[in-house]
Amino acid sequence: MSRFSKLACVALIGALGATSALAAGKGAAPAAPVLEGLGRPATPAEIRAWDIDVRPDFKGLPKGQGSVDQGQEVWEAKCATCHGTFGESNEVFTPIAGGTTADDIKTGHVKNLGPGSSFPQRTTLMKVATLSTLWDYINRAMPWTAPKSLKTDEVYAVLAYILNLGEIVPADFVLSDANIAEVQKRMPNRNGMTTDHGLWPGKGIGTGKPDVKAVACMTNCKTEVKIGSTLPDYAEAAHGNLAEQNRTVGATRGKDINAAKGQPAAAADKPSANALTSQLAQTAGCTACHGLTNKVVGPGFNEVAAKYKGKADAEGKLVAKVKQGGAGVWGQIPMPPQSLKDEEIKSLVQWILSGTPAK
Repeated sequence: MSRFSKLACVALIGALGATSALAAGKGAAPAAPVLEGLGRPATPAEIRAWDIDVRPDFKGLPKGQGSVDQGQEVWEAKCATCHGTFGESNEVFTPIAGGTTADDIKTGHVKNLGPGSSFPQRTTLMKVATLSTLWDYINRAMPWTAPKSLKTDEVYAVLAYILNLGEIVPADFVLSDANIAEVQKRMPNRNGMTTDHGLWPGKGIGTGKPDVKAVACMTNCKTEVKIGSTLPDYAEAAHGNLAEQNRTVGATRGKDINAAKGQPAAAADKPSANALTSQLAQTAGCTACHGLTNKVVGPGFNEVAAKYKGKADAEGKLVAKVKQGGAGVWGQIPMPPQSLKDEEIKSLVQWILSGTPAK
């Protein structure tokens, strides 16, 4: 039980005691009793399971190691479907590698982030300044469909492969907790952070003062705002209806793609079998790579249905394909084997072949 909960319980019991005392005509209420045996300290194992963050100074980093070659194997099996074999894919997420040079590694400043650059977009290795950020994010959030499923050595290996893609480490490199601090000194954008804005002042952090006066600037104002980029229609549902996944409080809202199509955001009646299968396609991560009507990484579901239309063995072939994974039919980016129940795979295949009906 948390400290807050424990204090709340003690306060409540104390208040009840006070009420009883006053009701009995005894005058002032007695002090709240001290309750023993309420809750227990968290065990070291429980704390370790929760406290998994890694600081920029690498405090919290677990012991382990992984080679570039090992990382390539994990990458092709679990990462390439979204990021491409060489981290270059721009079909689901922005590229991981690219845009950095040997000079950037020497200076710690990425030239393509500066003015006058003609590089088409920013990649992960162009922007990230601390290697701990990459380790921590891969460890807690990847792969997309099964976060926290990578073993510690696999995290080191995947990160080693990413670093090799950026030519930060050689092809025979083995990344470990013992040498990661030395690799940090080669990060292309390691000197790209600044604390001059003063948003987080403090000793060793920055000397600037935060702008808390909010004096409005009324000179050289923009007269027209031009949108530089938008999310294409086919990608809006790549990860499901974001409006149903975000909290109902706070500033961030996901676009309600159902409302945009003239459909209710949530049906009051019990969802149909098709609706449940559609939801399964989202929660299982299928829509991260397949659009309903358009290709994302893999083919659109409508393309699959058209290819197998009228074939007697269509359902069996697709069920086997989903179970086993593979590549070459729709392109070179592989689809990993899906760890779903047999009945779930069968319902997904039947739903795809029937045209992915919403109801």
